[in-house]
Amino acid sequence: MYELFISSFVTFFVVIDPLGIAPIFAVMTEGASAKFKRSMILKATFTGTVILLVFALMGNGLLAALGISLMAFKTAGGVLLFVIALDMVFEKRTERREKHSAEFSHEHTEQKDGSDKKTNNDEDYDDISVFPMAIPFIAGPGSIAYIMLLMSNHAEDLTAQGVVVGSMLSVLVLSIVILMAATKIIDMLGQTVANAITRILGVLLAALATQYMFDGIKGAFF
Repeated sequence: MYELFISSFVTFFVVIDPLGIAPIFAVMTEGASAKFKRSMILKATFTGTVILLVFALMGNGLLAALGISLMAFKTAGGVLLFVIALDMVFEKRTERREKHSAEFSHEHTEQKDGSDKKTNNDEDYDDISVFPMAIPFIAGPGSIAYIMLLMSNHAEDLTAQGVVVGSMLSVLVLSIVILMAATKIIDMLGQTVANAITRILGVLLAALATQYMFDGIKGAFF
């Protein structure tokens, strides 16, 4: 059981890849309050955990009942992820946040002397907890496929299944710690560096999304 826990933990850590998710999350929430970031991290992790547990318990039956293949799920996730990547490369998210922030500040904030007071507001930021954080970063095709595979391999051993679920939960708890630490590091870099990182990660994210689509199409047709 110890060997099963270690092997499952390492594989879940590699598949979920919190170290790769962390800088993307930090850049996408750059400038938001610590409370907002903490809320996004906890909501994303909770949502991802629920999704993985659902697929662990009845994943194969659910996809079969809906007539959806894992390759189709993977391809769709790649398409949606590519849209996010385009926003990051061309800084569309930054432009939207700045526009909404200016409008909100003009309409709802005013100093005592009558002059406008501009503030950063968490309402200017998109809720990224479900997409793309929970799906497909945390509960992506890889982690879903892996939890379904392990649970089916130990279908008649409840203890082994409990070890598998425990290893997954351990990785998710560690992911929370990594994500919270990453936001503080990005905050210290400044706006210029953050913008540069945004575009670089956007290109990498586009490549990852394209790979998801290629893998899904390859698995479906070849």
